[in-house]
Amino acid sequence: MDNLKLSILKSLYFSSPQSIAELSSSIGKSVPNITNSIHKLLQSDLIQQDGLAPSTGGRRAAQFIPNSQQLPLIVCVAIDQFYTSVVITDFKNEFQTEISTQRIPLKGENAYEELVAFIRQTMLLVQDKPIFGLGVSIPGFVDSKSGKNNSFTAESPFYDFQANLGKTFNLPVFIENDSSAIAIAEHYFGQAKDARNVMVVNLNWGVGLGMIIDNELYRGHSGYAGEFSHIPLSNQNKLCSCGKKGCLEVEASLIAAIEFATEKLSKGEESSLLKDYQQQNNHITGDQLLTAANAGDQLAIEAISRIGYMLGKGIATLIHIINPEMVVVSGRGAQAKTILAPQINSALLEFTIQRLSKNTKIKFSNTKHIQLIGSACVCIGNSDKSIYKNYLTEI
Repeated sequence: MDNLKLSILKSLYFSSPQSIAELSSSIGKSVPNITNSIHKLLQSDLIQQDGLAPSTGGRRAAQFIPNSQQLPLIVCVAIDQFYTSVVITDFKNEFQTEISTQRIPLKGENAYEELVAFIRQTMLLVQDKPIFGLGVSIPGFVDSKSGKNNSFTAESPFYDFQANLGKTFNLPVFIENDSSAIAIAEHYFGQAKDARNVMVVNLNWGVGLGMIIDNELYRGHSGYAGEFSHIPLSNQNKLCSCGKKGCLEVEASLIAAIEFATEKLSKGEESSLLKDYQQQNNHITGDQLLTAANAGDQLAIEAISRIGYMLGKGIATLIHIINPEMVVVSGRGAQAKTILAPQINSALLEFTIQRLSKNTKIKFSNTKHIQLIGSACVCIGNSDKSIYKNYLTEI
């Protein structure tokens, strides 16, 4: 398979359906070359015609989509500090297995071994089908080119993460920072689909950021742009996970909200969370806090509101520096939209110059399992023609 056919398959994954003229424009190749490759892809049954494009006054053009039944599957792995989710998907982002989630703290002594066993368990569900590769999103200073996660020491299996997983599963593996993967998925399939310049905030245990500038993921000089968590906006004299003080993360993350609620519960404050707190050895989970907040629990609402205001303060900084057309709040915390939105808007009114902020839309992700979709995007988007030689018929 040559590069052009691969480019067509990748383009159709990220945007379907497309006509030959649209593919020519998006890929940057001539219509005759695209037409020839489309013909061969149709002969090989790797793509399908999907109706006709809307009329523009002339003959309606045929549109094409990937034939997911004939293409290999993608193993999607979404990792955060405490939990990992795995699912198998196809070239239409249709999940072929149930999503499995397991608590695997990244700092745990056997975290890598537990992760490998968990991925392997999911892959057994489709052992009779070809696998295209593994797309993995994980927090940290991820170098997507080398596949290394520089947040870990060289002795950790998570450091040379891509190579280690590749050896373990004997498959192509592609890794990306979790917030960058989420930004890619939001840009192609979510709220930021039509935005050229958008900041995607990953509200999770920390506060990550993926930056789409001129329709491209912006990585910065060293490849680590987007460390939103560590902008020094907090006035609390509290140590951040990075070892510094004053980081946004200590006041604007789900961990900060959980810590606030836990402290209140320890003092006997009434809440629907009290039973969970007592039964779980004086601990509550992020999902329990978010569920309680959306159900109207006053303590949970207060905890989420506090991080919303600080998050808005951080977003105000982004608006002043980048002047984006849109900011999307994504990740686990996006489900608290009704509580977060007023607090964010209040902070923006207080801290931004209206000439800038009035033209920036604030949206919340409405795409379920966005990080898993981001992992699929990473796998397909970074593949080259060599990945196909063992999985697709040469055409």
